[in-house]
Amino acid sequence: MKKTSKLVIALVSFLLGLLWIFPFYLILTNSFKTPKGIFASVLSLPSPATGDNYVNSFKALDFLRSLGNSLIITVVGVVLIIVFSAMAAYALQRNHSKISGGILMLFVSAMLIPFQTVMIPLTANFGRVHMLNMWGLIFMYIGFQSSLSIFLYQGTIASIPVSMDESAELEGANRLQTFFKIIFPMLTPITTTVGILNIIALWNDYLLPSLVLPQNQYTIPLQMFFFFGQYTKQWHLALAGLALSILPVIIFYAFAQRYIIKGVTDGAVK
Repeated sequence: MKKTSKLVIALVSFLLGLLWIFPFYLILTNSFKTPKGIFASVLSLPSPATGDNYVNSFKALDFLRSLGNSLIITVVGVVLIIVFSAMAAYALQRNHSKISGGILMLFVSAMLIPFQTVMIPLTANFGRVHMLNMWGLIFMYIGFQSSLSIFLYQGTIASIPVSMDESAELEGANRLQTFFKIIFPMLTPITTTVGILNIIALWNDYLLPSLVLPQNQYTIPLQMFFFFGQYTKQWHLALAGLALSILPVIIFYAFAQRYIIKGVTDGAVK
């Protein structure tokens, strides 16, 4: 019976693995095909294979500049979201009052407001103060992404005894020193989760950057739009560009997977 159940689990896992890897197979195989080859058969291997799609897509995307823009927005935005959200959650959790509880509920309720309801007045007001650029976009991300991040941090900080703060104060540490030297290092598991969620959100976002960024600050998702015109769709270039845009994420995960897995497993154990 155990042997049969293990076999079933292995078979289901194999099928789920194929299902997960199938989109990547479509992207990679079709990125090496000519337009004619893609329309002839989407599932077949490229015959003949061509690497010109990657060269042309690299130039059309202005890949290095758009990659740099994406990296600046994502890295700076995520770091600021993590720091500010953790500090806000710590302040709200350690100062129990009706006001702090009301502020926390305000942050939680903000998660229910669709972005589409505020995007027009938001961009109009930011346009008046000349902040329709990547720094204005980062400022907006801090506002939009902080609600969920504060909610996650607040629940974790609630599990850390107040005695840790009191011990640090007895040793002469002020509130900032207590937070950054004692509390924040203990938040590594949830920081990993918050970081992953925000990296995915900021790296892949299209709508908000399309409203805010000038053309010379376009990110990779915005540049990809130029492969899809009103009358033509350059799937061979778009798929090659998509493969190029995935590459930085794969490289990041290859270097950071040890820390990501450690953060997730630590959080599970705690």
